[in-house]
Amino acid sequence: MTGIEPTSPGTGHAAHAATREISVLLIEDDDGDAYLVRDALADDPTITVNWVQTVSAGLAMLKSHDCVLLDLGLPDTSGLDGLRRVRAASMRTPVVVLTGLTDERQAIDALAAGAQDYLLKGQVTERDLIRTIRYAIQRHDVEDMEAELRQEQLYAEENARLERGLLPQPLISSTGVAVTARYRPGGGRMLLGGDFYDVVEDDDGTVHAVIGDVTGHGPDQAAVGVALRIAWRTLVLAGRPAAEMLQLLNRILVHERHDEDIFATLCMVTISADRSAAEAYAAGHPAPMVHHGDRWVETDLHGGPSLGLLDKPAWQCSRIDLSRSNRLLLFTDGAIEGRADGGRLDSAGLRRLLDGASGAISDPARLDQVITEITRLNGGPLTDDLALLMLTYSAPG
Repeated sequence: MTGIEPTSPGTGHAAHAATREISVLLIEDDDGDAYLVRDALADDPTITVNWVQTVSAGLAMLKSHDCVLLDLGLPDTSGLDGLRRVRAASMRTPVVVLTGLTDERQAIDALAAGAQDYLLKGQVTERDLIRTIRYAIQRHDVEDMEAELRQEQLYAEENARLERGLLPQPLISSTGVAVTARYRPGGGRMLLGGDFYDVVEDDDGTVHAVIGDVTGHGPDQAAVGVALRIAWRTLVLAGRPAAEMLQLLNRILVHERHDEDIFATLCMVTISADRSAAEAYAAGHPAPMVHHGDRWVETDLHGGPSLGLLDKPAWQCSRIDLSRSNRLLLFTDGAIEGRADGGRLDSAGLRRLLDGASGAISDPARLDQVITEITRLNGGPLTDDLALLMLTYSAPG
């Protein structure tokens, strides 16, 4: 039987005591070595030790312990197999190998396989053992934090890519059209959901706008939203009729989605070159609002089914009179489904918030005020994503 060297007189364990209590799982088949390890750790009141004799017995206990002390010469393992099994069962539990094997090559391989440290019985003092356990836990915590930071960076990069796909730069050539857009993810999330929008102006001055909402949240929904948005812009640039575009977008959604429960609402608007009227289609989506004089007015669209619900859907075109208006607002249902005064905000509530916002009607900050008030009335972040798309236009001079 090999053992743990006693700490030299005068070194003590006071320097190793810490406020954090830790639990150690000892996987060791030798009774004598197990006794020595537990005795070595007994002087530190912040450390508790549980002992099992096989890896199989220890696997179910890994996640309830802060560190594992693992012997390599166990009855149910050989070589580094035990270490690999422990790491596979719980990547978040640091492992310190404590063995009587003096194979330097195996020590290097153990560290490469995920062990935090490799100690030899008979060559480690009680103090070194305690310090190694604490350092292993600390290093593992640092590695976890670094991994989380890397993951957040990946999320940020993904967010930027999705933002470019879902919320692009409008394709506007004239100075008589201004686009103001706002987006807020639901639930305080950092990542975008499935809301998307786009604006394209033809050479003759006709302005096309779309806003849509893919049901659900996450990268799959965002990917579907990006596909729909890019397809819409492509079809607009190709000069396809609006009714045909909706049919094609419906087919694209059906083929792109990974789940039959995913569908999308969408509203398309085409503003005539002389800015006197607009043609609009609503596929299960809230109708836009126009600004008449000093107030916002809700429009009444015929509407039709959401994309992805029916095999052979049909949508009706509605005409919006713009003769007394120079602003049009499209929005997703996240803007009207929040709570307000014990009920649902709905489109009438959104209209009141738009009318009540301070500052000049042309000031984009009014939309920020509206979003802030929607959030306040809801009592916190909205469950659903929210997108607002305001078009300001004037007749060609």
